[in-house]
Amino acid sequence: MVLWRHGQTSWNLERRFQGSTDIELTETGVGQARRAARLLAALRPDAIIASDLKRTATTAAELSALTGLEAVPYEALRETYAGAWQGLTHDEIVERYGEQYSAWKRGEPVRRGGGELETEVADRAAPVVEANVEKLPRGGTLVVVSHGGTIRTTIGRLLGLDPATWESLGGLSNCCWSVLGEGARGWRLLEHNAGTLPEPVLGDDD
Repeated sequence: MVLWRHGQTSWNLERRFQGSTDIELTETGVGQARRAARLLAALRPDAIIASDLKRTATTAAELSALTGLEAVPYEALRETYAGAWQGLTHDEIVERYGEQYSAWKRGEPVRRGGGELETEVADRAAPVVEANVEKLPRGGTLVVVSHGGTIRTTIGRLLGLDPATWESLGGLSNCCWSVLGEGARGWRLLEHNAGTLPEPVLGDDD
């Protein structure tokens, strides 16, 4: 399973919280998507699913063009709805909602801007991902095109991590991805915030 974040938007450049606001990719973002799609196409994915927002749909379309696979849209894969935080820059959020921001960074369950809890995002996104994995042929690959926050919470849920620790996974750069593989005890995180194709890991536990 490859969880791929969308390309750059103007709000990314401005460090402005997007949430579920529907923002287009910049020209640079389209180029990032095109480059990443060429790499991901080499994995010969069996299916593509994507958030239905413009920035993810446009990113997914680049991979669809190379693979011939339709990117199936899901509202459940949208970014976290963050209410009053949406449209504000990072500095504005810290200035106006400093206590709420600090509590969120500490791993406390916070409705940022009056919006969704991270666990609620995982509640809607992770089941969609799992349902589509079940449709794959044996050994198949699913590409999930989504958003940084949604990908992080989905990974946390699939790995069975405590929600208070999800922030420790760190963010994804524009058009980078994480790779999960199925191990003997469930999902394993094989790559995180990658921009190159995964290589086999030869470790002591193999």
